[in-house]
Amino acid sequence: MIPTLAFRHLWVKKRRSAFLLFGFGLGVGVMIVLLSVGEAMLDQSRDVALVGGGEVTVLPQGIDVEAMRTGGVSGMFFGIDRARFVSRQLLGGPRYRALVAAVAPAIEGKLLYVRKQNGGAPVAVRAGGEIPSRAVLVGAALDIREGRWSDEAADSAWIAPSPQQLYDELDRFHLPPVPDSTWGEWQYFNVVVSPDEWWYVTLLVGGEVKAGRWGGQVLITRRRADGRYQRFRADVPPTDVSLDTAGADLALASSAVRQRDGVYHVSARAPGPEGEARVELEIRPRTNAYFPPVELRADDFLSGYVVPGLVADASGTLCVAGKCRRVESAPAYHDHNWGVWRDVTWEWGAARGTSLALLYGGVRRPDDAGSSPLFLSLVDSLGVRQVLRFRAIRYAGERAAADAPHVAAPERFQLVAARDADTVRLSVVVQDALASRVRSAGLDRHFLQMRGRFSVAGRVGGAVVADSGAGFFETYVTDPSSILQR
Repeated sequence: MIPTLAFRHLWVKKRRSAFLLFGFGLGVGVMIVLLSVGEAMLDQSRDVALVGGGEVTVLPQGIDVEAMRTGGVSGMFFGIDRARFVSRQLLGGPRYRALVAAVAPAIEGKLLYVRKQNGGAPVAVRAGGEIPSRAVLVGAALDIREGRWSDEAADSAWIAPSPQQLYDELDRFHLPPVPDSTWGEWQYFNVVVSPDEWWYVTLLVGGEVKAGRWGGQVLITRRRADGRYQRFRADVPPTDVSLDTAGADLALASSAVRQRDGVYHVSARAPGPEGEARVELEIRPRTNAYFPPVELRADDFLSGYVVPGLVADASGTLCVAGKCRRVESAPAYHDHNWGVWRDVTWEWGAARGTSLALLYGGVRRPDDAGSSPLFLSLVDSLGVRQVLRFRAIRYAGERAAADAPHVAAPERFQLVAARDADTVRLSVVVQDALASRVRSAGLDRHFLQMRGRFSVAGRVGGAVVADSGAGFFETYVTDPSSILQR
């Protein structure tokens, strides 16, 4: 009886019956899809082609997980840039200590080529690597049936290096891949003695190193309290140059930089028109106040940059013509540059406030036409807080530059940097500028080294940020009017 009544009801109410059947079929279809997706996710979680262990797997932005698993084009040869910095500070540092229990870096299925010592054709192999103790902490330990699987010295240095290991790794020297007369590499320091006096110290090597046509320079610039600049320079032949491609140490005749346990011992001497300048300093970078090495490569172009001491303290003596001044815990900064500098210009700035330090910059080649993006990094006591991007700096006003009064330096400038929902506005009022004439891209340019006051405001990670302080800033101008056109 019941089946008969149900059939007659469906037959009489054809439209309503069709609608109900369609809805029922749609619901069943959605359920089948959800079950299939859940089963696929479960299969992927067990797939040996994917990195396992832990609660979160970090991959490069934009990577297609399915393509990675199946070997698609977007999954080939991917890697995480500056993985040591990500593991030590961004994820495994003090900022997320209450949230992140452990970070385990891993390489899975890397393509390598192995060749026997006695020769023969190379053989393609797949290889992986991980830190044993960290893999255990995230539940991804290997099932060892025989032998020992534990951290070696290199593993410990990768995860938690000593100060000596960290700064040698950051600040090591490089050899140019091919001989190039425009190759240069230098360690740069600045020290603020008072609101009206500061020093620039550079120890530089450059030239065609592998061909033997190269050498070193010691450059010291002092900005006196009365506003005058004094410059000192010493040229050093290659026979008196000693550098370390595995560490931060550099010796140029009687001048040298030596890093011991995270402390830089800087000794520099150079003659000038008013006598010899002599610098003897101990520079101590603050914990976590560093920016990792970055390198730009394109054809025959190479530019590298690292900041071991974005916020540092300097103690020691600064002398000119035998008259010395002692400084204690003076604000200081240290960076390291290397690369090919043919017709290259840049924008750069580093400053420190009460709670934040900032670093911005970008390198431009002649064919960039101003299209290269620039970066702005905000750093606090826990390390890098955010890295944002911007396209241009808006310069305004004019003021005479020291040593070149016909060159118009800016009175102020501003930039706005963003990343996803984060936006920061940086404003700088220039207090002093030093101009140095250089030849670049067939043009006579002036390189400006500026000192100024800054203010920064915006939102980062959903929180309001605001600070102010002082810093150093650099740019290039082609002629007295060009600064207003940028």
